[in-house]
Amino acid sequence: MQKGEVSLALLVYVDDIILAGNNSHACLAVKEYLNQCFKIKDLGNLKYFLGIEIARSKKGIFLCQRKYALDILSDSGLSGCKPAISPIEQNHRLALDDGPVYENPERYRRLIGKLIYLTITRPDLSYVVHILSQFMHSPRLAHYEAVLRVIRYVKRDPGQGLLLKSDYDLKIHAYCDSDWASCLLTRRSLTGFFIMLGSSPVSWKTKKQVTVSRSSAEAEYRSMAAATAEIVWLKSFLTSLGVTHSSPMELFCDNQAALHIAANPVFHERTKHIELDCHFVREHILAKHITTAHVPSRSQLADLFTKALGQRELLSFLPKIFESLPSNGVANPSMKNLSPFSASPVGK
Repeated sequence: MQKGEVSLALLVYVDDIILAGNNSHACLAVKEYLNQCFKIKDLGNLKYFLGIEIARSKKGIFLCQRKYALDILSDSGLSGCKPAISPIEQNHRLALDDGPVYENPERYRRLIGKLIYLTITRPDLSYVVHILSQFMHSPRLAHYEAVLRVIRYVKRDPGQGLLLKSDYDLKIHAYCDSDWASCLLTRRSLTGFFIMLGSSPVSWKTKKQVTVSRSSAEAEYRSMAAATAEIVWLKSFLTSLGVTHSSPMELFCDNQAALHIAANPVFHERTKHIELDCHFVREHILAKHITTAHVPSRSQLADLFTKALGQRELLSFLPKIFESLPSNGVANPSMKNLSPFSASPVGK
């Protein structure tokens, strides 16, 4: 809600509430009103919500799931294991594995479910969790061993998380990429995109495309259309929060053919089967909602969401995305008091 220069946002999940605003008096008035309607308990500044830890400093707001990650290590019995450098083998062929079936599929599904929730603050796990979640109906021993490798990778830095910086410019820019015919069973391509608000990650995705692409350019263009839909929605969502975005949003792609298709208004035989995606992306380009640009493959952050990277590539990308929580669990000893708080209604 917004009235004049005062902006308030209320997030409700079952019996937990987060209230954020730019005016402490308005936040206090809302809390008093809620307390009149329901009996609530004010827990003060937000520190922990649904397994996500929140820490504040002058640099911004830091989000991580350190306790949740350590719980996964404890539950899996890997608290004392040797950390892994990467979450998955670079040239894996898990889809074609025909080894022995894992005798405890319920345990496999439970671990995958926990890792899916961990991707809320760990984008680097999106690709490997996407791959391993495809075998939950009948996992094999090699798939379970791959899950254990992911958990050992988590141990390498359980406090890794996202920093929502306080000094960024609130401009949206996105990276999109695809891995052509990467599924060894269906030959469908993989779509991946990574979206940042200023220099802070806000949205990412790894998903198998619903149809088979006959060329790498087609696969890249489908990924571009998916990223366009996401940033258009994100712009609309930010507008509802009072954050305007007048300049075109930047969409980076490392495939020249896909960029030429987006810029060329002429349809021909090689583009008619993706005509709807072409119209969708071009419409937003002509309306100056987005602008496309080429990015070198070595700077394509969406690579992290479409393929298993080698150690060198992985270590080069991680500092561009993450911050790490020190071992004492506190991002900065001098916390700045902000208006967001957590409250729990305990009765009407």
